[in-house]
Amino acid sequence: MSEGNRRRELRDQYKNTHPQAAVFRIVNNRNDRVLLGSTLNLTSLQNKLQFAHTTNTATVLDRRLSSDIKEFGITAFSLDVLELLEVTPEMSREQILADLATLEALWREKLDPSLLY
Repeated sequence: MSEGNRRRELRDQYKNTHPQAAVFRIVNNRNDRVLLGSTLNLTSLQNKLQFAHTTNTATVLDRRLSSDIKEFGITAFSLDVLELLEVTPEMSREQILADLATLEALWREKLDPSLLY
């Protein structure tokens, strides 16, 4: 396979690969408080949390976590993926966001409101 064909194949593969959309929670393991959210790109969120752990900073994470991160440190926080959304090529961005909002609302009902950020 020539270099040009291989590059074209990789480019086509990239264009047809969609990031994972998910509902997640970031858990403070010291006080059990939870930040519930959803994302169009789970890998990006995982990378942000890994970066925060590696650099011991929290500037890439939601600001609602900042006071607890200062108190307990970034190592007190972990990411739980609650539900992956099955995204099809026919779905528009708006449809994906609407489905994520619905899933997040369902998960919000299951969680204790006093523990949410």
